[in-house]
Amino acid sequence: MKSLLKSVLNVVALVITFPSACLCWLESLANKNWEEIYNLCAQFYAVIPGAPGVFLRRAFYSMVLDKCSLNCRIGFGTIFTHRQADVDSNVSIGNYAVIGSAKIGKNCEVASRVSIVSGRHQHTKDNSGNWTAFDHQKMTQTRIGANVWIGEAAVVMADVGEGSLIGAGSVVTKKIPPNVIAAGNPARVLKTSSSALSNESPTPDSTNKRLNDSPNPRINESPN
Repeated sequence: MKSLLKSVLNVVALVITFPSACLCWLESLANKNWEEIYNLCAQFYAVIPGAPGVFLRRAFYSMVLDKCSLNCRIGFGTIFTHRQADVDSNVSIGNYAVIGSAKIGKNCEVASRVSIVSGRHQHTKDNSGNWTAFDHQKMTQTRIGANVWIGEAAVVMADVGEGSLIGAGSVVTKKIPPNVIAAGNPARVLKTSSSALSNESPTPDSTNKRLNDSPNPRINESPN
């Protein structure tokens, strides 16, 4: 009964969001890099509270993103800044997350205030030494493997392997391998996830202490 009710509500949400999705399609046909109408609609649905907002957000994104499962949860205030995103089934995204061009695998848990950006090199300096505006041509897709947990307020700029955990407040600047726990700024691998018995997500403070106390001098080196 519960699954039937959910299916009915998904259909209702699809009907309600269909006109705005049509506007986004027309905008994309006119110019694939135009995102003014898309962002207007995304921001509008982002701030609809409660269960209605959850149904409307995923219905809208299921029609305008590259892919978005109707079996996911997208929290209040969360925005996908570009259409080039892929959200698989059973993904849960917390409140106020900002996600660019990303591919998020099945069963991922993305906490509140997480940022997943469209690669590390979106801006460059021009001949005058000024930073350039965002350029779609420099955008790359960040891939999050299946069964990944990303802790609150983490910033993810690089791929994260399947089954890994990213500690709260971490900054991921380099690719994280599968089935590990990584944390810190920049995020570094602490252990394999299979050896982690604690239920507590690592934090930057605990990560820094662990790194500073490490007997391996290479761990304490500054990244290149």
